[in-house]
Amino acid sequence: MNSNKFTVENLSKALFVVNKHAKTAIDPKFLYELKKKTIEKLLAEGKAQKIGLHFSKNPKLSKQTSTVLIECGDYLFHQLPSKEDFQNLPHLGDLEDQHRNPKAQVSLKQAKSLLVAYTGLKPPQPKNPYVQTNTHYMSPFAKRFGER
Repeated sequence: MNSNKFTVENLSKALFVVNKHAKTAIDPKFLYELKKKTIEKLLAEGKAQKIGLHFSKNPKLSKQTSTVLIECGDYLFHQLPSKEDFQNLPHLGDLEDQHRNPKAQVSLKQAKSLLVAYTGLKPPQPKNPYVQTNTHYMSPFAKRFGER
């Protein structure tokens, strides 16, 4: 994948990889934010389109919810709907399990860097593991010698 080109094909593959990894990540917050910003920009540029609403596969608190089905190139994605989406989009009913997005041979690192460059979203800075923010923390040295 040529990371210098923001083509629908490159962006949709990168979006697929980021979305796939977000589902199993320990801290998926940045990946989902990157997905959201990318889809917003793709929609604004006319490179993606909203197809309709689907019932969510995993409703929260046993309440039926809907998601927006978005088409970008050969890929389909889901995103939370806005109030306007409920007014403007057709409801497609239950989610179809027959459709599968094509496989994408792109690493997560490549995908993230392309989408970060495309959206301008800043990745979170890694936290210094040596700086302790917990006020109840007692250093191993203090524990050993009974200091508080």
